[in-house]
Amino acid sequence: MKITSIEDLKRIKEEAQKRALLREGKAEYKVTVHMGTCGIAAGARQVMAALLDEVAKRNLTNVLVTQAGCIGLCDREPLVSVERGTERVLYGDLTPEKARQIVASHLVNGQIIGEWVVHTER
Repeated sequence: MKITSIEDLKRIKEEAQKRALLREGKAEYKVTVHMGTCGIAAGARQVMAALLDEVAKRNLTNVLVTQAGCIGLCDREPLVSVERGTERVLYGDLTPEKARQIVASHLVNGQIIGEWVVHTER
């Protein structure tokens, strides 16, 4: 991208700050992509990229996207945890498209996608 004005530079800065808030800010939802070596080999990086992209496209400021290591369910990778308050939903066998659907269904509309759930805590 070619920067031709101060406005271009300001826009780039604002976009970078939004992406940083997705990883570092406080939010209603905390989404954790489990990225141990098993998860990465199964596609966790692509799932993380899809989550970050979809959250940014929808301008969701109430969502924190972060990463963690392996949680021991290697055969169900890639795994993503969605936490809200005391509720935690663990989704497994994900793809980038499924990750985008989790954003639309769970994070935007509050609807858990039951067929992808590995475990739920309340």
